[in-house]
Amino acid sequence: MDINEIIIDILSYDFLMRALIASILSGITCGIVGCYVVARRMVFLSGGITHASFGGLGMALYGGFDPLLGSLSFAALSSMGIEFASRRGRIREDSAVGIIWALGMAVGVVFMSLRPGYSTDLTSYMFGNILLVNDADIEYLAWLTLFVTLGSILLLRKLMFVTFDEVYAKSQGINQALIAYIMSIVVAVTIVLSIKVMGIILLLSLMTIPAVVANTLTKDYRWMALWSAVVAVLGNVAGFIISYEWDLPTGSCIIFTLVAMLICVKILSLCRNRLRR
Repeated sequence: MDINEIIIDILSYDFLMRALIASILSGITCGIVGCYVVARRMVFLSGGITHASFGGLGMALYGGFDPLLGSLSFAALSSMGIEFASRRGRIREDSAVGIIWALGMAVGVVFMSLRPGYSTDLTSYMFGNILLVNDADIEYLAWLTLFVTLGSILLLRKLMFVTFDEVYAKSQGINQALIAYIMSIVVAVTIVLSIKVMGIILLLSLMTIPAVVANTLTKDYRWMALWSAVVAVLGNVAGFIISYEWDLPTGSCIIFTLVAMLICVKILSLCRNRLRR
C-alpha cells in the first residue's frame, strides 16, 4: 500500500482522523513544552510527573469518575509540590522527584488492585492507544495547543530569562517563581492530555527527543522551540502512519521514528563540522 492509499484510508474513518489530529496537536504542544523542559534540565522532573499521574488515574478508575480529571489533579499537585520543595530548599529537587515518582506509582498500583475485575484499559494508559482518542480529547488538546503557542510567543523573553538566568530575571522585576509554577502546571497538563498518544511509560521521549534534535540544529531558543514542534509533529505523524501500515503499537513507532531522526541529524551535524575543519 502506498502513502496515498494510507492517507485516503485515514481520512475515511473518524477514529483514524481523530488520531491523526491528536498526533499533530500533541506534537506541537510537546515540542514547545519539551524545549522548555530540556533547556531547564527538567527531564527527570517531567518523568516524575508523568509517573505520578498514574496515582490519580488509579484513584479515578477505582472511584468511577473521569480518569483525565484524576490524572490531571494528581499531576498538577505533584508538579507544584516538587517546585515548592525545591525552591524552599528543604529537600533537593531530584529527591523530591524520586519520592513523588514512587508515591504516585504506588498509589496507582494499590487502587488498581482494589478495583474489581481485570483492568483491560490499563495497558492503553501505560503504553498509549491513540485510537481511543475522542472528540473531548481533541478539544482539550486544541485549547492547550493554542494556549501554549500564544503563551510561548507573548512570554518568550520572560521564559528565556527564567530558563537561563533566574538571577537576572529577578533583577528585571520578573516574578520567576510565578512563571516557574505556571510552567510546572503546563508541563503537567501537557503530559496528562498526551497520555493516550504515547502512554505513561513512553511519553517522556516525546518531550525530550524533539528538543534534542532541535538543539542540534540551532542554539537559539526561539528557533529551537519551533524546530522542536516541527520534529515532534513529523515524528508523530510518521510513526502513526507506520503503525497503521504494519499494525504495530503507535507509541513505539513514534519513538523509533524520532530516534532515527535524531541519529540522522547528529550524523549530518558531525559531517558538517568535519567539512568546516
